Amino acid sequence: MLKRTLTSLSAMTVAATSVLAGNSPSALAQAKPAIVIFAAASLKNALDDASAQFTAKTGIKVEISYGGSLALARQLDQGANAGIFISADQPSMDFAEQHHAVVASSRFNLLTNRLVVIASKDAPFDALPLTSADMAKALGNGRLATGDVKSVPVGEYAKASLIKLGLWPSIEPHLAMADNVRAAMVLVARKEAPLGIVYATDAHAEPKVKIVATFPDNSHAPIVYPAAATGKGDSQANDAFMKFLANGTADKAFESQGFHMLDHAKAHS
Repeated sequence: MLKRTLTSLSAMTVAATSVLAGNSPSALAQAKPAIVIFAAASLKNALDDASAQFTAKTGIKVEISYGGSLALARQLDQGANAGIFISADQPSMDFAEQHHAVVASSRFNLLTNRLVVIASKDAPFDALPLTSADMAKALGNGRLATGDVKSVPVGEYAKASLIKLGLWPSIEPHLAMADNVRAAMVLVARKEAPLGIVYATDAHAEPKVKIVATFPDNSHAPIVYPAAATGKGDSQANDAFMKFLANGTADKAFESQGFHMLDHAKAHS
């Protein structure tokens, strides 16, 4: 099982722990600038909810910029002023770490997701076999929307799964690639593309689409979302938010959107 690392969590300040315990939220919030987070687009609904909980508990505001994970990592490398980075894949976080855009010791694995095929809510089918013939029939003359297969995690996972299942040669010419997973899903929600490959949590968040197929977990690398501090901004406030994510307090916000949280009990034993 994938587990969170504790290197950074053991180094977090006593003040951060006391805030999350509710001892003195105003002490940390007083005169604190907002925490700035760069996060994968697929986290939007859940992380917005979690951040609202954190602000209600501590009084510290949270500002979040969402986008494609690698694009965000590159912005951090170029000096973007964010205190926390949460990626939808390991390679994007690896890039940030290799370029010293995050603090390596603060990195831990937060949650996981699943890869699915979506169609418009009123599509004439509810299940789609993952075969070339069935995919071609469902697509017709349309496109399959997903993230850019060279730079957006969901696109990279999609390509790996399509290759594994022998579907890549027939699907590649029909791809409509977006710069993040939410943008890809919008194409399906607006019926501009008959099919899309997104995360299960994105489909959960959009009432105009439905899941018609789920890719086998062994058809792609594990979809793991790592989080790390960048060393910028207010370290005490950033540490408090990282602790908030890691200790299970925010789990319901993520689980309600369909994410699977990694094992808190084992991570903190």
